[in-house]
Amino acid sequence: MRRTGPTNIVLRKIIRELRVYANRYKAPIWDAVADYLMRSSRKRVVVNLSKISRYARDGDVIVVPGKVLGGGDLKKKVVIAAFSFSKTALEKIRISGSRPMTIKDLLRENPEGRGVRIFA
Repeated sequence: MRRTGPTNIVLRKIIRELRVYANRYKAPIWDAVADYLMRSSRKRVVVNLSKISRYARDGDVIVVPGKVLGGGDLKKKVVIAAFSFSKTALEKIRISGSRPMTIKDLLRENPEGRGVRIFA
């Protein structure tokens, strides 16, 4: 079968914008995030809050090229950018004092990708 890529139009637009920012600002991190988002839906990244809490440091800017789930507790104040969040994950992120945002918002704030860590 021929690969077609994601059929979700919102996801396609984000991938296209990530590639543009990667070329314009010479930021290879956005190419890596776009590659993760191009995966098939079965191989797409899903991260629980417990993993973020375990490996992140206070003040980190984290990008999850997929979905953030509410498993576990978040004990650190971080900025988390992802394609989507579960309802419980959003609640727990806000309770911990952290900041959830979309990947598109992170692109606008930090086009060079400095200090951004990928959690996959």
